[in-house]
Amino acid sequence: MHSSFLAGVPQALRFWSRLPVPVLSIEIDPHGRPDMERLAPATPLAGAVLGLAAAIVLVIAHLAGLPATVAVIFAVAALAVMTGAMHEDGLADVADGFGGGGTLERKLEIMRDSRIGSYGATALVLALAARVSLLAGLLTATGNVWRTGLVLAAAVGTSRILGLLPLMLLGPARPDGAGASAGRLTGHAWRSGAVPAMVATALLAWAGTGHFMSVVAPLAGLAAAYAVTRLAERQIGGQTGDVCGAAVMLAEMAILAGALAPLGWHV
Repeated sequence: MHSSFLAGVPQALRFWSRLPVPVLSIEIDPHGRPDMERLAPATPLAGAVLGLAAAIVLVIAHLAGLPATVAVIFAVAALAVMTGAMHEDGLADVADGFGGGGTLERKLEIMRDSRIGSYGATALVLALAARVSLLAGLLTATGNVWRTGLVLAAAVGTSRILGLLPLMLLGPARPDGAGASAGRLTGHAWRSGAVPAMVATALLAWAGTGHFMSVVAPLAGLAAAYAVTRLAERQIGGQTGDVCGAAVMLAEMAILAGALAPLGWHV
């Protein structure tokens, strides 16, 4: 495995989470500004680590005898704590800005406001309900918490790289902020993380659900991230950190939905 990839994993974990990841000797400029070209290939693995930690919480809660929905809530809560709910925050800001702003300037102003409006609150509630329902549905349908945990880890890992799609396709919507500081992501860097992650997720979704058509799960995630990207282009003419956060959240939900939906097909 290439040394630059290994060097990017701990940095990606720091970028995508609040975990106290120690500085390793293999890292390149660990205290510098995050280099998205280097972080992108390592992003799916870093995300999968977070997803695996949430899956462990799910397994423990389920084996302790808690109902599926309660066990899933603990897992989703653990993920939010590890990430500082940064993606949830991005989704809420995008919902408020796109839903409540009239002009481009007003939309960007609302997205920068730390307060949550009615659109943002609604988006957060619906996203939480969707993630809990989808995971609880997977756990109930498969009857196997270990396999459900694998699907969760894959969904979390792949959604993080899919959430960077706006950085590849769009320029920053404003000259400052997270989207501008991250810069434009090259197609090579994005694909080097996205393609292996999507292939692995397709296989894990198939293995986790036992249904071959669950391999469509990562494609559903890609479609969701692309939809967010094009919506951002129409609404604000570019990307921001909040747009990427919203893309992560919707991609994660779409992957889970893509894995679960075939289990209800009677063919």
